[in-house]
Amino acid sequence: MEKKCAKRHVAVIESCVMSEIGLSHLFSTSALCMYKLHFFKDYPAFEAAALKMPFFSVMFSLSGLRAERIDCLKSLLKLAKGYPSAQRIVLAQDDTEVRLMSLLSPSSLHGIISKTLAIGLLQEQLSILLSNTHRLNQNVINDWYVSKNNGLSPTERAILHYMTYGYSMPEIAHYLSRNIKTVRAHKFNAMTKLGVHSDAGLLDAADILMHISVDRKPPAVHMVA
Repeated sequence: MEKKCAKRHVAVIESCVMSEIGLSHLFSTSALCMYKLHFFKDYPAFEAAALKMPFFSVMFSLSGLRAERIDCLKSLLKLAKGYPSAQRIVLAQDDTEVRLMSLLSPSSLHGIISKTLAIGLLQEQLSILLSNTHRLNQNVINDWYVSKNNGLSPTERAILHYMTYGYSMPEIAHYLSRNIKTVRAHKFNAMTKLGVHSDAGLLDAADILMHISVDRKPPAVHMVA
């Protein structure tokens, strides 16, 4: 009798029960049945389990709630440092968040996928990512976003850093010693480069830049573009 292959253990950090049900159903299909999912509500719960079980891959499901999303972003850095051999995949809220994660995150992720994809495409992309364990941010799914990154100027990055702390545009202009119109122009340029069309989208980008970047030092008060 042919011996069955052992399943690979995949950790999923997900606080939403409905998403947990959907992912369980997705991985019950033949294309992904070689993986066994283990769900955890937060990163500390995953760490406790990781002491007893080696995980092949860890999937972070980003929350729509800002506080929970920030906690997740912080945990991604801990994961890369504490479990460098584990594959790291992010399930983003939508295509915009996929683009922002691809543009602003360091090269410590194996892939970023939108949870809004059709079931068949989501299954296909997960299968591709799970089979490419050593290709950090170089998979065919995310290459398009990375190639479109024109880069943010120091002043644009400083504005995003201040935004994540809750500073208003007048306050940011004061700390950067810039005219408010100049700061707003830099803000508009950042939105154009990142492909976001609202302050909420820019705040999402600011959180990603601040909490997942390897360089998380607060910006200097006097920045030169």
